Amino acid sequence: MAGVLVWVETSEGKIKKITREAAGAGAKIAAKLGVPLGAALFNGRDLVPGLENLGFSKIYTAEGAIFEKYSSEAYAQAFAAAGEQFNADVFLTGATALGRDLSACLAARLDAALAIDVTEILYDARPLKVIRPVYSGKLLAEVELLGDKKVISLRPNVFPAAETPSAPPEVVPLSLENLAIRAEVRKAIKAAEGVMDVTEANIVISGGRGTGGPEGFKVIGELARTLGAAVGASRVAVDEGWIEYAHQVGQTGKVVSPVLYIACGISGSTQHFAGMGSSKFIIAVNTDPDAPIMEKADFAIVGDLFKVVPVLKEELGKRIRG
Repeated sequence: MAGVLVWVETSEGKIKKITREAAGAGAKIAAKLGVPLGAALFNGRDLVPGLENLGFSKIYTAEGAIFEKYSSEAYAQAFAAAGEQFNADVFLTGATALGRDLSACLAARLDAALAIDVTEILYDARPLKVIRPVYSGKLLAEVELLGDKKVISLRPNVFPAAETPSAPPEVVPLSLENLAIRAEVRKAIKAAEGVMDVTEANIVISGGRGTGGPEGFKVIGELARTLGAAVGASRVAVDEGWIEYAHQVGQTGKVVSPVLYIACGISGSTQHFAGMGSSKFIIAVNTDPDAPIMEKADFAIVGDLFKVVPVLKEELGKRIRG
């Protein structure tokens, strides 16, 4: 292997936390293999200073109108071009909505081995092996990556975001001509201003059927603001139109791995647990003591969320202020 290359994912002009986590994992792989660590950054040349302490020896950049909005084809071609120049054999992205898409497109383009939503890397294994959940999180699969090139997407909030003091990386502009683009992104619909992405949050507070409607999410939102948390939701709540899809956690939504997950009025189906089962600590609030989520929780509160959540907000607020 000749190099490890990390995709720098950005959002609204900022580097996403998963990039630093991927850099930490990439640095370990590079150290074990005795190869350099590089990065690929598209439409964000001014963000290079924020990448200087992550151990990258080179940062490949691409600018232009085609990169202003995420494009599967444009980004995959640019990532592949950066990998060719860097002579990379391992490519890392976050297992975010865009990272999953990019990793799959890149693997198809490179005819590479692909592992998505990885939660552990066996750094000493040869060939490289990773661990990823399968069957809605019921099992963990040990995957051996046999291809000459390997593409891995990492679950957010699982790998430590290690920073490595190093010399400023060399910035290498990519010369990309005649990109074969068959689909063009015309419009990107953003979430409301100030809404925290559940995949990036250390604390997620989610509501389900038990919230009863949009008013229930106002109660959850108040607790989230107190704790600096993101608001999540079950599929039922989203399907009912009580909250936007961007908040959905589960097999058909987003996968989260926060330090603390508080499930309010959520029964805890297998599909929902697939999206939050790797949370470090789980608190469940439910009127039904036999709900599946109560067995999976580290701490279960049997009660009405409209009575319990305001008390949590008040008491935790006191602790935070004091």
